[in-house]
Amino acid sequence: MSKDSPRAPRFLPVGDQAVMLEFATAIDKEAHRAVLALDAALAAQPFAGFIEAVPAFVTLLVRFDPLVTDRATVEQHLKTLNSAALETVLAGNRHEVSVVYDGSDLAEVARQCGLSEAEVARCHQSGTYEVAMYGFAPGYAYLSGLPAPLAIDRKPNAVRNVPAGSVIIAGGMCLITTLTMPTGWWRIGRTDAQVLTGNPDRPFAFAVGDKIQFNEAKNGL
Repeated sequence: MSKDSPRAPRFLPVGDQAVMLEFATAIDKEAHRAVLALDAALAAQPFAGFIEAVPAFVTLLVRFDPLVTDRATVEQHLKTLNSAALETVLAGNRHEVSVVYDGSDLAEVARQCGLSEAEVARCHQSGTYEVAMYGFAPGYAYLSGLPAPLAIDRKPNAVRNVPAGSVIIAGGMCLITTLTMPTGWWRIGRTDAQVLTGNPDRPFAFAVGDKIQFNEAKNGL
């Protein structure tokens, strides 16, 4: 997909109050860029009756008030925006996150990847991470950009009571947990970065499209 030929999404109805735009059927970097571009364009130019937009890897869910507008009007507005959306440069904000690399799975990750624990930490910090989407639990920001040497599968079974603030990896992605919950991802470290802000107007510290840089905490947390 070139910059001059934005990908035309499929429009899928979701009840009578939302429409899903599907830019691809599998995870795709250019499709994700198209999702973020249209999401930004919609935020700048909402339509009457717009409620919210929820970006994911290759889809954008758009909710609207059916008492104010209808699906045909919404789809036409989105098609008009999409025709020029990819002309916008989406830089995103940048955030630095300090990590203590002492996770309970660090040794096993190192063994599976054929690295030392110190090399796992350095490799993790070398990644260029981007907030791809939120999902599964409040504040769970899925970060793309995990270096290939650390791209290991999920655990066969989930582990309970993984604490909030854990830095976990699996399937080529990285995530900072915000709640104590079970997970099948590998815990390589911990951070005191607060993804949940407590501000209802801006509940998450990171926006989709933001860039994350991990560094090693020098004096613990």
